[in-house]
Amino acid sequence: MARTIFRDKLASGKFFVVPGIQDMIAAVVANKVGFDLVYGTGYWLTASAWGLPDAGIVTYTEMKNRMETLVKTSNAAVIADGDTGYGGLLNVHHTVKGYEAAGVTAIQLEDQEFPKKCGHTPYRRLIPVEEMVEKIKVAADAREDKENFLIIARTDARQSEGFDGAMRRIEAYEKAGADVLFPEALESEEEMAKACSLFGKPMMANMSNGGSSPVPLASVLKEIGYAYAIYPSLTSLAAAKAMETALLDLKEKGIGQPDGLFSFSEFCSLIGFEDVWAFERKWGKDAE
Repeated sequence: MARTIFRDKLASGKFFVVPGIQDMIAAVVANKVGFDLVYGTGYWLTASAWGLPDAGIVTYTEMKNRMETLVKTSNAAVIADGDTGYGGLLNVHHTVKGYEAAGVTAIQLEDQEFPKKCGHTPYRRLIPVEEMVEKIKVAADAREDKENFLIIARTDARQSEGFDGAMRRIEAYEKAGADVLFPEALESEEEMAKACSLFGKPMMANMSNGGSSPVPLASVLKEIGYAYAIYPSLTSLAAAKAMETALLDLKEKGIGQPDGLFSFSEFCSLIGFEDVWAFERKWGKDAE
């Protein structure tokens, strides 16, 4: 069931940030920090689970299962990356139904050909705008909760059709019934501000570290006019760097207990071991 928090936050008009979640370790750490919305990122959930690139290789069923696990693990509502809807109109209908049943609060759909590519990598190919308009209409019709389950429409047209071409697509997607608009990989803060000024519906920013777009401070994004920003790669790249540093120290210096480790006892608590221990106290062989 979709949660109301996403629509409520958009309606408030107050800018907010949403971290990307690549695995369930990141999910429980985000629980600790305290977020009411998280982003189920296709790129990083794919990389963490299967060690594969975000290139349309992972199936709908595999990704739906990952989103369902994230919903169960996270205290926050989940905005889910739905790629292209995994095919044509019937696939979009099935994907929206499945994601909503999995418990996510919003689905993001993009106008690339299937199989898709990451929005900050080359060789992306787009479907005609008319096809994407139909996908948005199908997605909006397929959802059970018309009020709270939101449709995010993304265009990857900036690099192939230019800024104006991307804006024409976004205008068509807005008219088709998208709740949130997402022009991917804009190339400057000036483009971002112009895009936000053109439309009445909420605009989403993708702050992909190392990608095509600049990553200004959240306060700047707020002034530009975005409703919110996702940070899909932040926890993944931070974790990868920390792991590389620790492994190099182990290999080269024999350091197996470096400074700065997350507390093992606290992580046991975050991941649910206290419930396991309570069960053992009640039902274990040594229980009195």
